[in-house]
Amino acid sequence: MRKLLYLCAILFSISTVHATDPDPNANKTGTISGKVLDATLKEPLPYVNIIIKNNSGQTLTGGITLDDGTFTIDKVSEGDLIVSIQYIGYKTANKNVSIGRGNYKVDLGNILLEEEAEGLDEVTVVADVSTIQQKVDRKVITIGKDLTTAGASASDIMNNIPSVSVDQQTGNISLRGNENVRVMVDGKLSNVPIAQLLKQIPSTSIKQIELITNPSAKYNPEGMSGIINIKLHKNTKVGFNGNINVGVTNEVFAKFNSSIDMNYRNGKFNFYGNYGNNIGKYDNYGDITRLDDNSLQEFKFGNNNKSHLYKIGVDFYINDKNTISFFTNQNIFNGDGFGSTIINYPSLIQSQLFNNISENNSGQYNLAYKHEFTDENETLDIEVDYNDFENDEIANFDFFNFNFPPNYVDNVGTERNQTTINVDYVKPINEKTKIEAGVQALLFKSDIAYMSTGQTFSSEGDIIATPSTDFDYNRDIYSAYFTYGKTLEKWNYQFGIRAEQVNVTADALRTYENNSTELIPFENDYFQIYPSAFLTYNPSEKNAYQLSFSRRVDRPGLQQVNPIREWSTPRVSSFGNSELQPQFTNSIETNYTRQLKKGSITAGVFYRIIEDNISRFVSIDRTDVTSGNSILSYDNFDNTSAFGIELSTNYRPTKWWSLNASFDLYSQTQQGITEIIDTDDIQNATINDIVRQDTEVDNVIWNLRAFNNFKASKKLSFSVFAMYRGEEEGIQFTRKPMFMLNTGMRYSFLDDNRATFSFNYSDILNTMKFEFEGDTPFPSVGGFNWESNTWNIALSYRFGGGKYRALKRKQRDNNTKSSGGGFI
Repeated sequence: MRKLLYLCAILFSISTVHATDPDPNANKTGTISGKVLDATLKEPLPYVNIIIKNNSGQTLTGGITLDDGTFTIDKVSEGDLIVSIQYIGYKTANKNVSIGRGNYKVDLGNILLEEEAEGLDEVTVVADVSTIQQKVDRKVITIGKDLTTAGASASDIMNNIPSVSVDQQTGNISLRGNENVRVMVDGKLSNVPIAQLLKQIPSTSIKQIELITNPSAKYNPEGMSGIINIKLHKNTKVGFNGNINVGVTNEVFAKFNSSIDMNYRNGKFNFYGNYGNNIGKYDNYGDITRLDDNSLQEFKFGNNNKSHLYKIGVDFYINDKNTISFFTNQNIFNGDGFGSTIINYPSLIQSQLFNNISENNSGQYNLAYKHEFTDENETLDIEVDYNDFENDEIANFDFFNFNFPPNYVDNVGTERNQTTINVDYVKPINEKTKIEAGVQALLFKSDIAYMSTGQTFSSEGDIIATPSTDFDYNRDIYSAYFTYGKTLEKWNYQFGIRAEQVNVTADALRTYENNSTELIPFENDYFQIYPSAFLTYNPSEKNAYQLSFSRRVDRPGLQQVNPIREWSTPRVSSFGNSELQPQFTNSIETNYTRQLKKGSITAGVFYRIIEDNISRFVSIDRTDVTSGNSILSYDNFDNTSAFGIELSTNYRPTKWWSLNASFDLYSQTQQGITEIIDTDDIQNATINDIVRQDTEVDNVIWNLRAFNNFKASKKLSFSVFAMYRGEEEGIQFTRKPMFMLNTGMRYSFLDDNRATFSFNYSDILNTMKFEFEGDTPFPSVGGFNWESNTWNIALSYRFGGGKYRALKRKQRDNNTKSSGGGFI
């Protein structure tokens, strides 16, 4: 595998080094030529790497074969040399030659390369067991067949990843207990809402998941607790190749998913495309008991969703130094939500029924150019990315036994687009020193139109028709970065700095039934510097130490600043806060990795200080204090901090048993504001009875995950996964512990194990649920449940042949919440 990774890193030719002008005392140079053929097919192999080394193994020069398999390398210094012919999927061929008196032109003739079955299998076949690798600035989880059977979608397997948690009720994702995290796909954030996106990505399409907890200055600084980058498989093998996957998941309702990935590569062109879908119904239910008025709220929600995702692209290899790539992603989503809320009082029953129809389309268009200079490690990347998103939603609300509100209909239309331009330059100063520099322009625009047939309370307490609202939000970010890295024997260090100018403008225009208008403007322009530093020490092959620091920003997302009502129940409504300010974090962490005979173990410690912390805020609805209703929104609070430790390991106790396990424990301090009604007579309460109080919470949370894979034979394996998430105390409620146990099996069959059948049974003890208790703004206990006790069956099949040839292309991060890149 180490050899395979090395070959991937040199897919493009090693540039010919420049010789100085000859003089009578200088060494003479010669020429080495030949032709590379497939040993079995006797067909020429283009783009094969030819590396010229001296006897000490030092690389002197090199080249690459043409379309007809031939190569000619000039200006080769005289002496005893080794010609190494390297190509992924084939055994490396080494030829000993001598350049000297009487032999300055060496013709190696036809060189036959034999397939390397083991190496080729590692590329074309997904590994059985997932692996975890700690790199200098990220943790890389390579997804094997064991994790893909954890569920049909990315959302299903995320809870199996160290330090990552998914709230199955809301779909929110958190890293190290913090939801201020950026989720990207292939280096770009999707226009699709995160909860929807994670359910749409088939688990079989995921190659790796990167946890970037301390990104360097090279990356967009957005993402307070870090970045989660989901890297998908990209098939670039010669000829026609592909994969097809189908699956079904069921507990209450059946959910179907399927995907197909195809590519055709010949000569200078690589064409690829894929299609994926997720179709099915989802069931959720829960209840909240209010202890102050003995009321019981029972919720039951469902969704009937259909999503279709398409991608087509082409890579054009102009020559061995220049590549142009283009792709487009298209996502079509249709959702039909439905549900009910029943409120039981000692002497009254009230209910609300709702349904909403949502349709959204998003598209991404990406053009990239890559140029390699004489030194292949000196590169210039230019990328232009444009994406748009349109969503139309109609929601109907019907009430029973309510004096207010009456039945009403909400209409929401959303349009947003983003243009991103990146220019990146990498320059090795020498073998041990490298600089990187780049600029980025990120232009984001959104328009949300809201209309309602309902009624609401005015600030004076009068009942009026709900005003229509048009919310325009624009954010332009211009940035530049520079990093400097150097290697000193066993030490490596890198320093970087990123400068950003951010211009934000927002206008909320409200129109009332008498045609009067109210304009609520907002502006926020600021300039920030984001430094980063990384230091690594490798005293031996078995030990590695890492220390890193970075400053980050979490700019409010679109839903966090949108003043239009996001959702509503009879007792709770959710709104954004247009005046929300960005929050900043300073983070430092250190990691130690120990290579063991049968695996590895990584231990880490982190500490972060968060400025102007953004957090959820539950306030009492001032338009109708006596109702006991609440408003859910966001606000900036005082600085807060968190620190913790993490342990993860890959270990193979025996040839048939492998284990991935992780443990994380973190302590965090949260500061915020809570509200209570300071009177026993809530029916006659007024705004004056509302009391705000500063609240600070210190708690320690710990999580444990263990994934076991048991290989019964070359074709059959079984897996067992267990997860425990400890109790977490928040500003306004305490979440109870959560536990889950899953099991699964996989069976491979047909020639070369091209087909795989899998079965997975999740939450077999039916213990996975969200339970909580709280005191503010009203004392309550409750819980929510979803379809966690599910079984899943899936079938995958790969077809086609040919040899793998990957495209070395920069992955970018367009790192903006609720806007950005594309699906795949």
